[in-house]
Amino acid sequence: MMTGEEIQTYLTLLGEEMEHNNIKGEICLYGGAVMCLVYQARPSTKDIDAVFQPAHQMRDAARRIASRFDLSEDWLNDGVKDFLVQHPQRVYLNLPALKVYVPEPDYLLAMKTLAARVDATDREDVSILLRHLRITKPEEVFSILEKYYPNGQIRAATRFFVEELLQQ
Repeated sequence: MMTGEEIQTYLTLLGEEMEHNNIKGEICLYGGAVMCLVYQARPSTKDIDAVFQPAHQMRDAARRIASRFDLSEDWLNDGVKDFLVQHPQRVYLNLPALKVYVPEPDYLLAMKTLAARVDATDREDVSILLRHLRITKPEEVFSILEKYYPNGQIRAATRFFVEELLQQ
């Protein structure tokens, strides 16, 4: 597990690796890493879900960091890439050779809501984002979901999850 402070350290080291190799990179964080860093929603996360460019060089740099700090090989992974749609981002950290982005909170809410599992972590993450965005009605969430994921991709289970959370 990585704390927010450790995530910040590893991202800084990733930037230093990129700079040492004279490469400029970009990375956008998702999931637990954003919940730790931006919203202080939880003390730690098991990995960093992200998309990054240049992918090959970033993976090499991540492997070197994993080796130095005894991290899992997939401490930085791009498994989230298949679930992404076009969305706004903002710069979270601007290092000399690495720009770190995070998605806007409404997009993160849409992602987290659609992917929501029944575990307490997902419920808490979505609840924190709802409070952050001052959302009190299910229709507001459904509107955000439709904005990013149109064409009726909202499952009945997702609707139930949102309605249940906002009834508490």
